[in-house]
Amino acid sequence: MPSGFTLSRLRRLSAPLVIAAAVGLAGCGDGHHPPPTIAQTAAASTEFSTLAAVVNFVGGEVSSLLSSPGDLTVFAPTNAAFDALARELTGNSAAVASALLTDANRPLLDAVLRYHVLGTRVASTAVPIGQPIDPVLAGTDSFRVDRAGTALVITDGRFRTSRIVQTDLGASNGVIHAIDKVILPPEAVASRSIVQVAAGNENFTSLVAALGFASVNGDLVSLLSGGGAFTVFAPTNAAFDALARELTGNPQATAGAILVPGNEALVRSVLQYHVLTSQVLRNQVPLGAPIATAQGGSFTVGLSNGALTITDARNRTASIVATDVRATNGVVHVIDRVILPAP
Repeated sequence: MPSGFTLSRLRRLSAPLVIAAAVGLAGCGDGHHPPPTIAQTAAASTEFSTLAAVVNFVGGEVSSLLSSPGDLTVFAPTNAAFDALARELTGNSAAVASALLTDANRPLLDAVLRYHVLGTRVASTAVPIGQPIDPVLAGTDSFRVDRAGTALVITDGRFRTSRIVQTDLGASNGVIHAIDKVILPPEAVASRSIVQVAAGNENFTSLVAALGFASVNGDLVSLLSGGGAFTVFAPTNAAFDALARELTGNPQATAGAILVPGNEALVRSVLQYHVLTSQVLRNQVPLGAPIATAQGGSFTVGLSNGALTITDARNRTASIVATDVRATNGVVHVIDRVILPAP
């Protein structure tokens, strides 16, 4: 795995985490008690007590793995992260993690736990940046870690993000890195439309606003909310902010500067340029050939250093930074720049 970066400025040691690490060191040195496993380390820390409770609730392969000899890496959500997941999944702003512990949620929680475990011990200095990271248990999709300033940020299978807030907590069978948000694998069975996927993700608020702004009697929103099979290349909020600076010449502009009277036709055309009228998964994207869009124009996709890159009708480029976010009516691929049709 690639290495070469440090996290010394990232470390934010909290008392509960220091206690958990100290338990591990004490166990190694007294000659009577074996050092704790990852499962025991989590249970000994008040910061990871919810993780330990979820592991015990789910049981099975994950519980056995975290309690057995081996060399693992666990991206461990904090208690606050599990409380936030409960609010996200239930829609109840007062929900806490215990609301997740139901028989109906057991398969989901098992999949979620599997998604947080790697099959090798990966120290903070060896986390591969910008590359797919595969969890250890079969049937689990990959996630990615990127650097954002001095922080490390995980992007999961639903294009949600989580920060790594503590690193390199040792255990007898691996290492723990703490994260501030539970990461989720792609939905096995899509339950949300493309519009709902975008509306439920904090990275797409500008896209959702643009769809509402450019719709005629709500037609674009209705189209991507209904039946059919579409592919949407979805620009992030940062991509829309960059477009606002590009089009206005104002280095301080944000996406809202585009959504002004007189720009409706332009924004509508741009949005339609990001939509294909059939579902095209990542492994089906044709490389080097024109791809027709709902707007009537086309763009091409190529490979650059192993990454998929779009070249638009104005010879501008955008990177595809996440793929195959499933929806009931198609698939979403995430891009880091708004692409533009021909003038």
